[in-house]
Amino acid sequence: MILEAAPLSVRPGQEAAFEAAFREAQRIIAASPGYLSHELHRCTERPSEYLLLVRWRTLEDHTVGFRQSAAYQDWKRLLHHFYEPFPVVSHYEAVAGVPG
Repeated sequence: MILEAAPLSVRPGQEAAFEAAFREAQRIIAASPGYLSHELHRCTERPSEYLLLVRWRTLEDHTVGFRQSAAYQDWKRLLHHFYEPFPVVSHYEAVAGVPG
């Protein structure tokens, strides 16, 4: 399992619109092959900062299967204009012997 972590900086004042767009966009990612689950968290200290966590079966399910799909274009259309700056996405694997 791969954990994608995307810290999202949303333009101030756009938080409600972003959250509404994300509610629509989450259906797109959830329908992607290899998708397992996702969470979106809003920072309590800095309310225009979010953390998106997506669990994928494999790295390629995200980087190739989702990012190179036609559905990704809809995801981009719905969400990418909210970000300033554009997020740097990282991928993580569980450490053996440590509870998840």
